[in-house]
Amino acid sequence: MAMPAARRVSVIPGDGIGPEVVGATVRVLQALDAPLEFEYCDAGAEAFKKHGTNLPRSTVESVMRTRVGLKGPTGTSIGTGPASANVALRKELDLYANLRPVKSLPNVKTRFDQVDLVVVRENTEDLYAGLEHIVVPGVVESLKVITERASLRIARFAFEFARKQSRKKISAVHKANIMKLSDGLFLECCRRVAREYPEILYEEVIVDNLCMQLVMNPNRYDVLLLENLYGDIVSDLCAGLVGGLGVVPGANLGERCAVFEAVHGTAPDIAGKGIANPTAMMLSAVMMLRWLDLPVEAERLERGLMRVYERKEARTRDLGGTASTQEFASAVVAAASVP
Repeated sequence: MAMPAARRVSVIPGDGIGPEVVGATVRVLQALDAPLEFEYCDAGAEAFKKHGTNLPRSTVESVMRTRVGLKGPTGTSIGTGPASANVALRKELDLYANLRPVKSLPNVKTRFDQVDLVVVRENTEDLYAGLEHIVVPGVVESLKVITERASLRIARFAFEFARKQSRKKISAVHKANIMKLSDGLFLECCRRVAREYPEILYEEVIVDNLCMQLVMNPNRYDVLLLENLYGDIVSDLCAGLVGGLGVVPGANLGERCAVFEAVHGTAPDIAGKGIANPTAMMLSAVMMLRWLDLPVEAERLERGLMRVYERKEARTRDLGGTASTQEFASAVVAAASVP
């Protein structure tokens, strides 16, 4: 049987622990003989030092050319400095859908068992787009922009995803009791799309109530459909239900391109120590392999990861173990290599 042609992947190591977790993930992909070639690019705080911008044009062009990126976390200064490289990349490539599966891992003790949620977040507008200006000294205005086009597009993405994955329910999350026009438009669009998918249960939930319900009983939810800012906050809350950001993957998807990334930060306090947990990055690579239509390789990598957790043979320090990043990667390679 002929081997599939190698697909080029734009690799963005990022900042802090990014190069470590991305490096471990690339090492595992190579060890499993995934038909991939890697094209390295810069983004983030370190890129700003080198290029004077945190998102060089060459990086955007690389992802446009390969159509797929594997990205580590990038640093963003708080209150000052350039705008987020993440936000800029999503805008440049029109990566309108943020997809974050949140699923319990074997032998990772949390308050809840069998959590299996998917967060679908609109990725291009809302307050998170960062449209701000100073009105007069001491007064700043932030613009919340919600459009019919973006709302219909993300709603359809969520329902199509639910149908393909045999998911049973979508919960549209909002604050339309207060923001009656903006969040009201979002809900109106969700309702219009929901009518086209009668086999999927549709409900609406106010965002603050959702947060309370999630920490009481997350198993009542299936697919969460949210605007950009709510999605950013709720997706991190959901990650906390299964062990934290170190074990949850993420994808930013558009019509032509996709960027797969760990959703955690740069963790500068442990950067360079070789102790970061690469699980989130590796699970993001599993999503990438499926997007590239490489299901066998995706299954092998996911199986290796789950076996490592089932056997408790290698745990990084964030989960109470002593394994280094590379020791964890070695355990995944060994586990994935066994049929």
